[in-house]
Amino acid sequence: MPRRPDRSGAGPSQRQLRVGELLRHSLSEILTKGEVRDPDLDGVSVTVTQVKPSGDMRHASVFVEPLGGRNAKAIVDALNRHRSFIRGMMGKTITLKFTPELRFLEDTSFAEAEKIETLLKSSRVQRDLQEHSDDNDEP
Repeated sequence: MPRRPDRSGAGPSQRQLRVGELLRHSLSEILTKGEVRDPDLDGVSVTVTQVKPSGDMRHASVFVEPLGGRNAKAIVDALNRHRSFIRGMMGKTITLKFTPELRFLEDTSFAEAEKIETLLKSSRVQRDLQEHSDDNDEP
């Protein structure tokens, strides 16, 4: 019996990436239609940035970001309260053997990128860059 290559430490498989995109599109469609009724989600635009299915495809971490990044915790909590309903809706739109259990998480990558950009534009960094540039100009 041939052995599978050791994937420990490796990134997601092609199948995981493909299923993640399928799930992301399905979730985006469900959230866009506004079929989830919750006061915390009323009038809120939510972006599904990434879906990471587990290796066995039975669970999936769903990274979301509300437009503008406001009230992210309340929105993520609301989505997690309705995850069974959302999973049921997804089961009608996807063609997988199992619809994965969902866990919604806030995508903090946008906030981190903004912090880094702010830091790079700070006067201290600009001063250091200017000093480094001046050092290179000397003969």
